[in-house]
Amino acid sequence: MPDESPNATDTAGTQTNNPVEASERPTSLYDKTEAIVARQEEANKKTEEILKRQETLFANQRLAGTTGGSVKAEVKEEISDIEYADKFMKGEANPLKEDGISIN
Repeated sequence: MPDESPNATDTAGTQTNNPVEASERPTSLYDKTEAIVARQEEANKKTEEILKRQETLFANQRLAGTTGGSVKAEVKEEISDIEYADKFMKGEANPLKEDGISIN
């Protein structure tokens, strides 16, 4: 039959100012283990929450094609054919710009 006496490493409760622990430290090995498990479970929950937020952030960044900055649509200036012809004759308009060719 196992000995039911307290373990020699068990200590009497002492008052602490640590907010994570209860007002007294656990007195038995089982109580110490329970306290450690409770703290670890709380830390795991916080870690999961942070990971979910990071996953959402990374997904939004990939979908937006940015690193989180806002993307504004490029507004093309509408000009008439006569105005375009004038710009072209002055060398201000490049009809080959979309192809990456420069005429200047």
